[in-house]
Amino acid sequence: MAKKKTIGVGIIGCGNICQAYFNGVKAFEVLRMVSCADINMKAARAKAQENGCKAETVKELLANKEVDLVINLTVPAVHAEVSLAALKAGKHVHCEKPLAVSLKDGKAVMDLATKKGLLVGCAPDTFMGAGLQTSRKLIDDGWIGRVVGGTVFLMSRGPESWHPNPAFFYKAGAGPMFDMGPYYITALVHLLGPVKSVSAITSRAFESRTATCKEHFGEQLPVSVPTHYTGSLEFHSGATVTATISFDVHRHGHSPIELYGTEGSLKVPDPNKFGGSVELFSAVAKEWQTQALSHPYADNMRGIGAADLAYAILGKRKHRASGDLAYHVLEVMHAFEKSSNAKKHVMIESKPDRPAAIPLGLIHGRLDN
Repeated sequence: MAKKKTIGVGIIGCGNICQAYFNGVKAFEVLRMVSCADINMKAARAKAQENGCKAETVKELLANKEVDLVINLTVPAVHAEVSLAALKAGKHVHCEKPLAVSLKDGKAVMDLATKKGLLVGCAPDTFMGAGLQTSRKLIDDGWIGRVVGGTVFLMSRGPESWHPNPAFFYKAGAGPMFDMGPYYITALVHLLGPVKSVSAITSRAFESRTATCKEHFGEQLPVSVPTHYTGSLEFHSGATVTATISFDVHRHGHSPIELYGTEGSLKVPDPNKFGGSVELFSAVAKEWQTQALSHPYADNMRGIGAADLAYAILGKRKHRASGDLAYHVLEVMHAFEKSSNAKKHVMIESKPDRPAAIPLGLIHGRLDN
């Protein structure tokens, strides 16, 4: 594998998010699009024609010797199943978030990858974009001093008004925490390092929701997961962050992420996006100042994590959006409900390395360092 110059990619799952990944694969010279698959072959053929690759069944894709890396874009309930099948077929895997629904399945994925000598990556990779990398540099360079606290707010009325298939958002493996939580928790670990403990309360406002999207207008969607999470995260760095993640809120006026340090404060942009506004309040300036973005990739660049993984496959270095990071985020997300049910702090057992910052000055389409 180390003699290769590019990594062949096969995408499994040709739903809403897949085109962003196709675009991302095309943007990086280390990736080569080979084929795509879906249980709906009509969808696979349409995406293959649109993107100049081959349409295959899942079985065919996993047997394709040109495919080195599988990008798993299936629904959360089968993330682990598909990733395990890819690993058994000898393929490296980059999975959409979350890594798995259960910690047991997440561990099974990571254990098999270790046994097979393969690499696992996982979304979100938005923390590798311009907004969060700029925020990371400001923190690392000491502009707000030592981070002592922070807040996270992701609050909306849920996706049933716009998503064409909203039912799964209220089933196990989804809800606001497992759907949107990975962006926020991953961003925090990228900025502050791993989480040490969680103390939380969860609830749900409705036993069912009414879909108002045109595809399922008027349908009742049973709710089997919490839809409002609030809690505190303690980090090994010593920082504590209060987080509220909810599908039960009509409107709010909070920043997505704010971090408070000994020398100032930082407003971090929406971690579901690659760009956004970064604002710094320093003890010297004594006012919020918008910062120029120091890094590239401010536009939608889903797939940057797969490209970063490709360099790791080629033996260049460790990858940033790693399976170890994703497993840690999965454990933290589960800890919210576990803490709420037990009415106590929950200690986090996993402790991944803080992902390496992306260096300045990289050529667009390359992530050599």
